[in-house]
Amino acid sequence: MNRELEYMFVQSARVWIPDAEEVWKSAELIKDYKNGDASLQLMLEDGTNIEHKLDPKTKNLPYLRNPDILVGENDLTALSYLHEPAVLHNLKVRFMDSKLIYTYCGIVLVAINPYETLPIYGTDIINAYSGQNMGDMDPHIFAVAEESYKQMARDERNQSIIVSGESGAGKTVSAKYAMRYFATVSGSASEANVEEKVLASNPIMEAIGNAKTTRNDNSSRFGKYIEIGFDSRYRIIGANMRTYLLEKSRVVFQADEERNYHVFYQLCASAHLPEFKNLRLSSANDFLYTRQGRSPVIDGVDDTKELRSTRLAFTMLGINESYQMGLFQVLAAILHLGNVEIKDKDSDSSIIPPNNRHLTAFCELVGVSYPDMSQWLCHRKLKTATETYVKPLPRLQATNARDALSKHIYAKLFNWIVEHVNKALITNVKQHSFIGVLDIYGFETFEINSFEQFCINYANEKLQQQFNMHVFKLEQEEYMKEQIPWTLIDFYDNQPCINLIEAKMGILDLLDEECKMPRGSDESWAQKLYNTHLKTCSLFEKPRMSNRAFIIQHFADKVEYQCDGFLEKNKDTVNEEQIKVLKASKFDLLVELFHDEEKAITPTGQVPGTGGRTRLSIKPDKSRGASSKEHKKTVGCQFRNSLQMLMETLNATTPHYVRCIKPNDFKMAFSFDPKRAVQQLRACGVLETIRISAAGFPSRWTYQEFFSRYRVLMKQKDVLTDKKLTCKNVLERLVQDQDKYQFGKTKIFFRAGQVAYLEKLRADKLRAACIRIQKTIRCWLARKKYLRKRSAAITLQRFTRGYQARCLVKFMRRTQAATVIQKYQRMYVARKLYRQKQAAALAIQTILRAYMARLKYQALLREHKAVIIQKHIRGWLARCWYKRCLEAIVYLQCCIRRMRAKQELKKLKIEARSVEHFKKLNKGMENKIMQLQRKIDEQTKENRLVNDKLVGLESSYTVESERMRSELSRLRGAEEDAKNKGNQVSSLLEELERLRKELSATQQEKKTIEDWAQTYRDEMEKMVSELKDQNGSLKKEKDDLNRLIQEQSQQMTEKMARSIAAETQQLETDLNEERSRYQNLLTEHLRLEEKYDDLKEEMALSSNVSKPGHRRTDSTHSSNESEYTYNSEYAELEEGSRTSEDVTRGMDTSLTLKLQKRVTELEQEKQSLRNELENKEDQFQRARARDDAQFKKARGAELEYESLKRQELESENKKLRHDLAEMRQSLLGDAATGAGAPGSPAYKVLLDQLNASCEELQVRKEEVLILRSQLVSQKEAMHHKETMTEPSVFADDVNKLKDADEIKQAYIGLKDTNRLLEHQLQTQRRTYDNEVESMRGELQNVKEENNRQQQLLAQNLQLPPEARIEASLQHEITRLTNENLDLMEQLEKQDRTIRKLKKQLKVYSKRIGEMGAGQTEGQTSPGQIVDEPIHPVNIPRREKDFQGMLEYKKEDEMKLVKNLILELKPRGVAVNLIPGLPAYILFMCLRHADYVNDDQKVRTLLTSTINSIKKILKKRGDDFETVSFWLSNTCRFLHCLKQYSGDEAFMKHNTSRQNEHSLNNFDLAEYRQVISDLAIQIYQQLIKCMENILQPMIVSGMLEHETIQGVSGVKPTGLRKRTSSIADEGTYTLDSILRQLSAFHSTMCQHGTDPELIKQVVKQQFYIIGAVTLNNLLLRKDMCSWSKGMQIRYNVSQLEEWLRDKGLMNCGAKETLEPLIQAAQLLQVKKKTDEDAEAICSMCLALTTAQIVKVLNLYTPVNEFEERVSVAFIRTIQTRLRDRCESPQLLMDTKMIYPVTFPFNPSTLALETIQIPSSLNLSFLTRV
Repeated sequence: MNRELEYMFVQSARVWIPDAEEVWKSAELIKDYKNGDASLQLMLEDGTNIEHKLDPKTKNLPYLRNPDILVGENDLTALSYLHEPAVLHNLKVRFMDSKLIYTYCGIVLVAINPYETLPIYGTDIINAYSGQNMGDMDPHIFAVAEESYKQMARDERNQSIIVSGESGAGKTVSAKYAMRYFATVSGSASEANVEEKVLASNPIMEAIGNAKTTRNDNSSRFGKYIEIGFDSRYRIIGANMRTYLLEKSRVVFQADEERNYHVFYQLCASAHLPEFKNLRLSSANDFLYTRQGRSPVIDGVDDTKELRSTRLAFTMLGINESYQMGLFQVLAAILHLGNVEIKDKDSDSSIIPPNNRHLTAFCELVGVSYPDMSQWLCHRKLKTATETYVKPLPRLQATNARDALSKHIYAKLFNWIVEHVNKALITNVKQHSFIGVLDIYGFETFEINSFEQFCINYANEKLQQQFNMHVFKLEQEEYMKEQIPWTLIDFYDNQPCINLIEAKMGILDLLDEECKMPRGSDESWAQKLYNTHLKTCSLFEKPRMSNRAFIIQHFADKVEYQCDGFLEKNKDTVNEEQIKVLKASKFDLLVELFHDEEKAITPTGQVPGTGGRTRLSIKPDKSRGASSKEHKKTVGCQFRNSLQMLMETLNATTPHYVRCIKPNDFKMAFSFDPKRAVQQLRACGVLETIRISAAGFPSRWTYQEFFSRYRVLMKQKDVLTDKKLTCKNVLERLVQDQDKYQFGKTKIFFRAGQVAYLEKLRADKLRAACIRIQKTIRCWLARKKYLRKRSAAITLQRFTRGYQARCLVKFMRRTQAATVIQKYQRMYVARKLYRQKQAAALAIQTILRAYMARLKYQALLREHKAVIIQKHIRGWLARCWYKRCLEAIVYLQCCIRRMRAKQELKKLKIEARSVEHFKKLNKGMENKIMQLQRKIDEQTKENRLVNDKLVGLESSYTVESERMRSELSRLRGAEEDAKNKGNQVSSLLEELERLRKELSATQQEKKTIEDWAQTYRDEMEKMVSELKDQNGSLKKEKDDLNRLIQEQSQQMTEKMARSIAAETQQLETDLNEERSRYQNLLTEHLRLEEKYDDLKEEMALSSNVSKPGHRRTDSTHSSNESEYTYNSEYAELEEGSRTSEDVTRGMDTSLTLKLQKRVTELEQEKQSLRNELENKEDQFQRARARDDAQFKKARGAELEYESLKRQELESENKKLRHDLAEMRQSLLGDAATGAGAPGSPAYKVLLDQLNASCEELQVRKEEVLILRSQLVSQKEAMHHKETMTEPSVFADDVNKLKDADEIKQAYIGLKDTNRLLEHQLQTQRRTYDNEVESMRGELQNVKEENNRQQQLLAQNLQLPPEARIEASLQHEITRLTNENLDLMEQLEKQDRTIRKLKKQLKVYSKRIGEMGAGQTEGQTSPGQIVDEPIHPVNIPRREKDFQGMLEYKKEDEMKLVKNLILELKPRGVAVNLIPGLPAYILFMCLRHADYVNDDQKVRTLLTSTINSIKKILKKRGDDFETVSFWLSNTCRFLHCLKQYSGDEAFMKHNTSRQNEHSLNNFDLAEYRQVISDLAIQIYQQLIKCMENILQPMIVSGMLEHETIQGVSGVKPTGLRKRTSSIADEGTYTLDSILRQLSAFHSTMCQHGTDPELIKQVVKQQFYIIGAVTLNNLLLRKDMCSWSKGMQIRYNVSQLEEWLRDKGLMNCGAKETLEPLIQAAQLLQVKKKTDEDAEAICSMCLALTTAQIVKVLNLYTPVNEFEERVSVAFIRTIQTRLRDRCESPQLLMDTKMIYPVTFPFNPSTLALETIQIPSSLNLSFLTRV
């Protein structure tokens, strides 16, 4: 016997003993166990003493209990003793006492169904688990989902979540929450939420696939595997569902207390509805298929309401009303078919009575012939080789055939619905990866088990094998990663059981073989099973009392299967003639159900799979023959194939396991039945996981954690600098048996029970230390301890000897294994060498044959070339011979002629000798000789010249011939080119003709589009008029409100003084709420903008991928640039929309309209919130004012109110522009998706015309505004000049007047002028009233048109997409044509009005100039004329020195923005600048633009500044210094705009010189609001940036880091390792947080941030720290202890000390930590008595009831000296806090941002003293 066990089995040790009721019962030893004892003396928990007999054969001792500090652990593998009672007890304690339903068991998540709705699945919980490691938080389904999602993104590998368990254990709910987590964390890539669609499929699948059983009212009678698809950015894009093993037999038979599928009862309950009258349904008790279970009603379930939910889900998934009614029609037909009564005709035949009403109803519902169906229900057709017989059926066989047809129809209907659900969940986006969620039935065993249970248990055998292999693989990988010697773990392999079922000659094989037999039966099949497997397989048994059953030893339990019905269910045969009758039906849906080979035209769906009990993944490209062959497969074969496909899918993914446990059979909330629980734990493989872990090294510690926990077991001399070496030395000293532990690279591995042993040593050491401290007389304990150590030493010696023996056995086993390995290695080397030689031989043969082929080819080629050469040589020789013959002949002729000439010469010589002849010739011979001599000389010269010329001609001819040859070749090429060009010319002529036709069509479309543009312009003007009308009404309301306020202020002055404090507080609260709402709206607006940009980028990317090389650039970019320069808030959005027009052309019209509507609503809400905010601030100021200042405040509020209304009007105008741009995009989308693709150029022309019109309208509006502002400024200047000079002018004029007549004439002239002005004012008032009336009429018309448009839009949305686009285009064309004439008239009228206003303005300007010139002349004196030359010298110098303005050219504006904003780095140049210098420089530039009265320059400068700041924040928004720098500068710029605005409220603290620098010409109140919004966005960006930096530090520094060393110790952890609480290198500590806070504070101070703003930032920082810390505390059981509470309080005190050092104690940051402080106090206070409960209730006022109860439930002792919180105490707390009115939310909102305010902080810095550093590169600025 193991001596270590003897050391553990001592008195007071606690053990587990078997019990019939509770499975395992706890007991305590009252006597030490000695080796050889036959029994143990135990005492039960109720005080009963018993004697536990040991097995005389095995002498196995009972299981030991784990220490109390390990009870309730999150991971079962953290338990020191890993066995069944420890697992069961840990789950029970967590479930019953702590109300925790999730527990880890290694890689498995055990989920116990609480039968109660728990608040642990909200969005806040999802956000808390998002991004966390699996072991860092308490067990949860969200942790498993996060782990799978993270591994999918990190490892680029598909994932699977396998959810299994009994019926009613909560599998479907767990799968639903996992899918909800994926949808929330990843977001959906489409407009419609895929998660909602998947959840919408649940009512459908539950209606057609769930039924009531004896164990569950909503039991899934099929398995399903849902693949959730993700794109490359890991966002959900779609899903796909596969189903397995539908229980078809339930359609025709139900056991007692069970029901058929829910949909049948839903139809019967809704039979009274008008649309179901034709189904001829009645009560469920009237139909055979729904009354057999005698339980047609489920308590608490309204079947009529459930049917409404089912129909709504059908509609949501795209199955229209007609298809729904068709489905219900088929279901009703199945019920009627079950009521068809078949009677005996004789012993071998049957008959259906004529006019059977149920058969008649069936035939009418499915559209088949009554005689045919009646005939083939009672007959069947038999075919032989030559003939066909019709055989009647007995009544029993006919009834079975009827039921088989019902089951077959229902299976087809089920598959059809599943396929259409998949069609609704599929998308066109390419799937990058997926996460599969498998919701499948668990192991089943009933009193009577048939074919369905056999298939279910077969599937569970396969899944358990995959699970075992995966667990084994993970264990092996962990050991190899830590470089620990790996020894094979003996675990249960269920491959023999799987072979028994699916191998050759297995159960399924024999079953299929028996089904092929002509007279096969269940009895003969059973005999074959007995003969084949009874003696050869130990897992197969035969019942003693039955010959029609067999027993299989599954991995979970033995199951006895009844053979009756196996063959029939496996065949799943249906009468062929019945199917033919159904296929000939007139009912389209029924024909579609049985149309297997082709896809039917339906709203959704795929090709239905074959087989009755499972939906297989059928490939769509199979041939008809293959499909027919597949149809002949048995159900068992089909299920085996589909199961194999499922296993291949799971093996290709990384699996995650969720095992659902049903705690009781009575559905009682938080009730635990140990018997039922242990059955399921054995069946689901949890205990097998425990056994595999226990066989190796289940307990694992890092060296740091081990050192921290067991530091008390070490001596001072044992502690070294190297923690790893220290741990090794200590372990070698503490545990002598080295087989009990192993040292890895980063961890120490322990055998089972060793952690309990070490914990016992640690507890003993602590107890001994307490004894030494107390100085008591308990010396007998020391003696006992010495004896135990001596006994332990003896035990260790024995263990050492045993270990040496085991090492010898291990060496021998390894030697044998090495021999086997060498054998296979040598075999592998030989085989590899042979294959290399074979490959080399093949390569040599290939090369040689190729070489020989090349040689042969070269020989043939040479022979062919030789023939050609011979041919040319022979021709050359023949030509040479011919030439030689010709020359010889010529030579011969010459010789003959010469011979004849010689003969002739000889004759002539003879004659010449004669005298007579000589005499004749001698006459004149001399003269002739002389002439001939001269002629010969001349001819000789000519011959010489001719020869020279001939030589030159020959050379030139040679050159010319060469040139001509090259020219000839060139001309031949040119001829070929000319031929080609001729062909191209003809094609170009055809193209030209086609383009001319298109040009004419384009011109026609241009005209139509111009009409559209004019119409839209008219619509915009109408909307502006509507806004003007609203402006007038608001002014009237404002006047009434002001008058009412004044009256009330006069009546209630005293009452307001008494209630001023309470009202001020309420107003501050309301103001903060309004600010928060407004700022949240800004955040939402910014998020929508970012989402819009992301969508544009995605669509651009998809467009580039789908259509490469076809991107087009719109020609309207440049014309649109000037239209939106005034709108600073939407400038970037509009610019982005213009550049992405081509991208968004494919957008759906409905989506565009939805986005337009959403943006419009957001803008309206934003404007209303802004108005409410201003009103609240106005009320707050008036409430704090006194009586004397109230009237002035009211007047100021009135002016601000009018400014606000003008601002609202301008904002609405901007919104209209924004809507117009989005309509333009929508139109582009319609043009792109509609018919008539050549219309796209027309739409570009439309955009050109529309932008030109808008630009012209904007220019004219700007001209009117400029002229109006000039007129007003001149009038104000005149008024100011008159008021300033009125006394002196009046005095001078009085002195100059000589008599009263002149005074009278002046008075009369003044009166006439007043009358004239009054007349003009009345005329303008009448004109204004007329315009208001006309605008009201136009507003009414616009409203009517809007209603009509909405009706049309609603009608169009019901159409298909193609018809919708076509109808929209037709409607737009018609409407634009009708409104074109009205638009032309309006435009002409507007032009006339503008011309008239220009003329009047010129007249007024001329009059004003004359009046100003006259007054100037009247005020000039002779002395002043003399001194005039002096003033031009002094005045410019004064302006240059003291104006404080900066001048720049318009072309330098982009350079200014670039150098001052875009390229300015806070860490570089900006460090040495004056705080807020960029803001001062921008304002000084703005002042100069105001000084020169250039409104365009003011507008562009402000717009460029705002857009540039947004751009730099978008580019570097994650840099805290950049965001802080621009927050400070934006606030300073805002303060400058207020300080120098000229408003008295902002000028109180200015110097006289600063007042002179105020703006003169422009009121920038609107831009102040825009910049204020920008500052809010920057502040929120700063908070997000700060949160991203602090988030990783908070949990580690506030919770995990052990600030006070030695207070807390690390508890043993399981497979899911958490972060070490000891600060290793690289981990965050509290000092890290404090240093980061100091860095934030110093950075903001360096940038010159307002002190009040710094306080708000610090308050937000502390809120984030407190919220994140408290949320993690509420979700981590290991952090809820007394020592951790002390650590938290110390950390909070350090934060408060930091606040005191920075002088920020009054900023409200400390109050944000109050919930965390109270939670820490709750961990430390006593928790026993009622007084303690009362103290807790009065102390924890900042915590909610849910948080208090959660902390108490999670409270876990770290040491044995601490006590757990009792369940009774928690219930007492709940009772006392029952009356609290608070939110049930558990976690704090970490995303909450306090509303920010920017208190006015004027600058004392004079603008004229500011110097611009040269490092800013702003030399182009000129000081004015």
